[in-house]
Amino acid sequence: MLAKVLSFGLNGIDGYLVTIEVDISNGLPKFDIVGLGDTAIKESKERVKSAIKNSGYDYPVSSIVCNLAPADRKKEGPHYDLGMAVAILCATNQIDYKITENTVFIGELSLNGEVKKVNGVLPILIAAKEKGYTHFVIPQANYFEASFIEGITVNTISSLTELVESYKDPTKKLKVVEASNFEKLKNEKSSQSMDMKNVKGQFSAKRALEIAAAGGHNILMIGPPGSGKTMLAKCFPSILPDMTFEEALEVTKIHSIAGALDLNEGIILERPFRTPHHTASNVSLVGGGTNSKPGEISLAHNGVLFLDEMPEYTRSFIETLRQPLEDGQITVARANQTVTYPSSFILVASMNPCPCGNYGSKKLECRCSPQQIHKYLAKLSGPIMDRIDLHVEVDNVTYDDLHSNEECESSAVIRERVNKAKEKQLKRFKGTKVYSNAKMNVVQTKKYCALSEDARQILQLAFEKLNLSARAHDRILKVARTIADLAGEENILPEHIAEAIQYRSLDRKYLI
Repeated sequence: MLAKVLSFGLNGIDGYLVTIEVDISNGLPKFDIVGLGDTAIKESKERVKSAIKNSGYDYPVSSIVCNLAPADRKKEGPHYDLGMAVAILCATNQIDYKITENTVFIGELSLNGEVKKVNGVLPILIAAKEKGYTHFVIPQANYFEASFIEGITVNTISSLTELVESYKDPTKKLKVVEASNFEKLKNEKSSQSMDMKNVKGQFSAKRALEIAAAGGHNILMIGPPGSGKTMLAKCFPSILPDMTFEEALEVTKIHSIAGALDLNEGIILERPFRTPHHTASNVSLVGGGTNSKPGEISLAHNGVLFLDEMPEYTRSFIETLRQPLEDGQITVARANQTVTYPSSFILVASMNPCPCGNYGSKKLECRCSPQQIHKYLAKLSGPIMDRIDLHVEVDNVTYDDLHSNEECESSAVIRERVNKAKEKQLKRFKGTKVYSNAKMNVVQTKKYCALSEDARQILQLAFEKLNLSARAHDRILKVARTIADLAGEENILPEHIAEAIQYRSLDRKYLI
């Protein structure tokens, strides 16, 4: 007997249809799985066999061949278990084959027949919906993850027995996933971020971070140890604008694949804030590996990637940031496959001006030689500095600032301004895949960043005096657009251009 059941595979965050074909014929008892599966799939035959037996159903003592089509695409993960078991039960007439038609089965089986949670359910559902499939059976543990996709019918099960009995007895209905309210959940979620009001002084750095949050701009803070760079970075998530539903889905897809999703929430409500250590491997940072998984760069999508003491990271990793900072995605090419992950994040980086941290200090003497300083700073190449929109010097906090009783501006107040600027951008870029000023393409930059003659002359003077690149020129325009949005201005004024230019001086001061 031959039976076919539908499932889905993943290549990065993109899904593709996998047809599970099972043929049962006379011959010596065996179970062969073909179709370019990984080790987890090869081991499926033992899980499927035990699950069918322990659920009280007949396992055929025959020759079984299971094919995962298309056979030329590498397949990974245990989520094909459920589809294989259903196909075998259909082939042995224990389930009516017609009932399972056009249903996509996703789930891992335990030896006793329980259906366990799997990674990547959300991107699978989205991809399958786009290809016209509307009926799914998934593990109960993935319930909340599936509740944010509209226009499809999703049934959840906790065991193989539950599924089979529902097919045999129409009165035994499977649980249907009900839609969740994203806006309600977002309003109920309380932020765990630190508050800007706890940061004493550092008004120029706070201003730069506000601009970065409003427009999605990359920022580098440079200053001596203990000046508050790390604290400012940790407070940064508290002023980031709210995620749209589309942005939240993109983030959740990546975290689902990585197995980093909270199953009780089902969707990521706050923008990610990733802080990888400088000793982390390139694979963990960039992504890939034997079973390709997203790295820290991708997990920071639509959020923040914080690199504390950026020059301490390997030169190869820093240069790897070029593609995601420019294109908003990272392509991981390996011998057996090439995977592209979204990686559109705000880079927040910090660094000392030299190895000892006292270069340029008015209070402490620098102990580093010119060669040491040059070697330290040379880890940040010109192309990387070009891709960082805001360069900010962070000085040591004075004693008076630390003990001042003056109430600092809270994150809630700053975030209100940021959200207003963000609303302007969402309205401006409606109907496109652009969500912030920092991601404007050339055409959009020319359209929305038109300058008056006075503003143009200021930019021309800076371009010539600072020897700026064309990329730096465009990024100044984008920053100026964000500053104008924060000020509630429709047009970019000369003072907006002037403020944007001042954030481009550090690479010339330190890195020449």
